[in-house]
Amino acid sequence: MKIFATAVLSIFLLIFVVLVSAADKPYAGQQARGVKALSDQETADYLEGHGMGLSKVAELNHYPGPRHVLDQADDLELSAEQLAKAEAIWEGMDSKARALGTMIVTKENVLERMYSTGAATPADTRTLVDEIARLQADLRYTHLAAHLSMRSVLSTNQVAKYDELRGYSDSPAPAAEHRPTQRLHL
Repeated sequence: MKIFATAVLSIFLLIFVVLVSAADKPYAGQQARGVKALSDQETADYLEGHGMGLSKVAELNHYPGPRHVLDQADDLELSAEQLAKAEAIWEGMDSKARALGTMIVTKENVLERMYSTGAATPADTRTLVDEIARLQADLRYTHLAAHLSMRSVLSTNQVAKYDELRGYSDSPAPAAEHRPTQRLHL
């Protein structure tokens, strides 16, 4: 029993030492990234136009996202007109988000090269950081604007049903009052 307890204690101490060592080196292993400021997942998300939580404020405040509306089209009982509008909103947002994401990754690559070659200057850094920040703001706005547009397409009951389907509601959606012409006013 004493040997077992000693072995278990030794294992816990080893794990503790490894965790403490890792905490002192938060960027260890990231030096091999192509763009050190972005993980592979972040790079892929930007290039694919993903939301990455940029529109969470809309999503969690009853402004449905077009991709999720399309995914739940049957459950939301979208009319043909609503479906067409949701597809148009999605396609416009997706196209713009992919373009902006590509520009962000490109600018991050420029920033990376500037630092990796030793050519970074305060002025160039400020310019690039400002450009990246503007692109990130444009990307966030693109996603938020799509949520704004999407909400204006759905009825109050469809928004409530959407919230329920996405797990944002404590209670089921109101009884099916399907009036696609009833719009929420912003």
